[in-house]
Amino acid sequence: MTRHLKVLVSAYACEPDKGSEPGVGWNWVKQIARFHEVWVITRANNRESVEQALTKEPMPNIHWVYFDLPRWVRFWKKGQRGVHLYYYLWQIGAYFEGKRLHKEADFDVVHHITFGNYWMPSFLSLLPVPFVWGPVGGAESAPRAFYKTFSFRGKTYEWLRDMARWVGEKDPFVCLNIKRADITLAKARETAERLRLLGAKGMQIYPESGITNTELATLSAIPLRNSNPFRLVSIGRLIHWKGYHLGLMAFAQFLKVFSTSEYWIIGDGPERAELQRLAHDLGVADKVHFLGAVPRVQVFEWLSECDVLVHPSLHDSGGWVCLEAMAAGRPVICLDLGGPALQVTEETGFKTPAITPEQVVNDLAEAMLRLARDPELRKRMGEAARKRVNEYFDWDKKGEWLTDLYDSVCHFN
Repeated sequence: MTRHLKVLVSAYACEPDKGSEPGVGWNWVKQIARFHEVWVITRANNRESVEQALTKEPMPNIHWVYFDLPRWVRFWKKGQRGVHLYYYLWQIGAYFEGKRLHKEADFDVVHHITFGNYWMPSFLSLLPVPFVWGPVGGAESAPRAFYKTFSFRGKTYEWLRDMARWVGEKDPFVCLNIKRADITLAKARETAERLRLLGAKGMQIYPESGITNTELATLSAIPLRNSNPFRLVSIGRLIHWKGYHLGLMAFAQFLKVFSTSEYWIIGDGPERAELQRLAHDLGVADKVHFLGAVPRVQVFEWLSECDVLVHPSLHDSGGWVCLEAMAAGRPVICLDLGGPALQVTEETGFKTPAITPEQVVNDLAEAMLRLARDPELRKRMGEAARKRVNEYFDWDKKGEWLTDLYDSVCHFN
């Protein structure tokens, strides 16, 4: 029988109707509150969107604690500038908030959810309470062979990321965090392997992302497509490590055989101009449509006009868009890396090893060709994809799994 616990959650990013980290925070908190009483420490700038959502769907089991550092500490933080330093300092302040709350509530479990980054600490692990950490990621890396395909900006980003990760692993508070966690959840196998080397205990690989009942209903209603032209789609921020340049090169190769096809790219970002230039240089600019960033509802509508999702990301620990495409009955072509490698199976799409850029481009093109030529294969994979999302990535089922995890943590303590 499930015990009704008092749970303290650290969710720096936590907003409704969002993907990525804010969506992770919101959905995990919502699931915890189905079974337990929850205190959530989150940023004060999340307050407006949280309270708007609560007017439509009250969640009486949640106590929201909105915390930010004093203005004189945060004046220099603008958007993503300085976000990691601010987050580190915020975690220190969140510890003192948590310590105060623990004196009042006497928590049974502490759970750090966002940011889900293994090389930055959660100081709430210092509380004398069973501690669940994650899902965390960050050890997923672009294989070195692919650096030559990146712009100077992309290479610089990867070098700085590697340096930050190296420094973070030497942080004594990260080491203490790893030691004190009763259960460590890793978003992907690469992070799990790294954390095992660093001494993490109670390690489990568990994807961070899921699909809500509302999203499942919307996406499941999208019919399977079998009309011309055959259309591929990629969805996400146009940044180097998403690997869209590999998708474009594969499409150019595929188009030589299947010339009536199109490739839609939905999203925006710093690599857009470079990708458009690449499409022109490859001679496929008239077949590639850059549709820009659009609201999520529009994304779902355009997804219904496409046959296959191409997601060649080189270090994506989540991959929400793969789940959305799968729920819509679309096969997924991805790399055998990070979060997508856990989501996609051989029954639901193609995931290619990432050994060299040339090999990846060839494998992606071959997967495109197989799906273009075989509508029945697309149908089988699409149906299997919907089934997999319903069985393994439904948020309600993830909530039931999580409460069993809490019971095991309390049992062993």
